[in-house]
Amino acid sequence: MKSSYELAMERLNKTAPTVKLTAAQKKLIAGLESKHKAKLAEREIALKGEINSAAAAGDFEKLEQLQKQLVVERKSLQADLDEKKERIHKA
Repeated sequence: MKSSYELAMERLNKTAPTVKLTAAQKKLIAGLESKHKAKLAEREIALKGEINSAAAAGDFEKLEQLQKQLVVERKSLQADLDEKKERIHKA
């Protein structure tokens, strides 16, 4: 007798089978993730300095704007990474 988890996994595999990646695809994805982390760290370092300056100066409008910019840039970089990974999965 199968557990409900096993039955659910069987149904999931029927509707969306698991895609096996080649070693080359895995290497490409790892490279993309590494570049993504580097870009994200670069942007965070740049904006954190500006955020700290704005906070020290008491410019709360600029502080809020910079924090929003950081969130937007994180989302943008993540979306770009996801798009590139999806292209590799489909290739």
